[in-house]
Amino acid sequence: MIRFALGRLASLVISLITASVVIFAVVEVIPGDPAAFMLGVNARPDTIAALRAEMGLDEPLVARYAAWVGGMVQGDFGTSWTYKTPVATLIADRIWVSLPLAIYALALSTLVAFPAGIYAASRRGGAGDTAIMGATQLGVAIPNFWFAMILVLIFAINLRWFSAGGFPGWADPLAAIKALTLPAIALALPQAAILARVMRSSLLDMLGEDFIRTARAKGLTRRQALWRHALRNALIPVLTIIGLQFSFLLAGAIIIEQVFFLPGLGRLIFQAISARDLIVVESVVMLLVFTVIMVNFIVDLTYAAVDPRLRARS
Repeated sequence: MIRFALGRLASLVISLITASVVIFAVVEVIPGDPAAFMLGVNARPDTIAALRAEMGLDEPLVARYAAWVGGMVQGDFGTSWTYKTPVATLIADRIWVSLPLAIYALALSTLVAFPAGIYAASRRGGAGDTAIMGATQLGVAIPNFWFAMILVLIFAINLRWFSAGGFPGWADPLAAIKALTLPAIALALPQAAILARVMRSSLLDMLGEDFIRTARAKGLTRRQALWRHALRNALIPVLTIIGLQFSFLLAGAIIIEQVFFLPGLGRLIFQAISARDLIVVESVVMLLVFTVIMVNFIVDLTYAAVDPRLRARS
């Protein structure tokens, strides 16, 4: 297990280094000069040059990359050119919207997907299985931003059960959770559809294995064999999907945060791109990539804990 964890840790470090180089390179090739953008079209060249020097944009790319990575290692993400605020402060303010939203959406997705996938597998070929698979196909096909607007139309504008957008903060937890409910549902729908299909497929694969047939031959019913033996083994690929979904929900909620005017990390990235605030874009995206890689690392360790064959091969 230790060798397996060390191997995955080495892969994590290599992935982070590669990601940092790619993120820095991609952001740097975006057309336009941030200093000129901030000062406007009528700015004098010497003023632009002075601002570039203040922002460190006149230094070589390698030096800027080294300074950026070195700062992040020490917990210093730099200072926003637009907000004149440390990027770490901006992230700390916004993460308390994006992280609870991702956890809320993942919880809803799991609560819906597990019973649906198990029920569909236990009723293979029946009306219930067909109905659930049809619903999941629809859930995968519907864009979450379109579903978000439908939710706003129905529950915010017509029924007025929820607000159409905004976030009141965590001073009132109930109000905060209520404000995140519609965005979480919009994010959870396609993820629940995907997870339910994976759960069903994995369970059906397990129900066709020899050890299940042996259990049935010893007198267990199909339902007993499913719950006692098939379900735990079927969870192995599902764990990987859940980890990937959490990463997607945290890093991929930009459009949903725009629809509901949520002051999260996704909206921060969108605003930083619009303002050409490159240090914010680089640092926030790198943080999200780090989160994705760490979640996958934890999923790999969990996978190995559930499946001893991985530990044996390591």
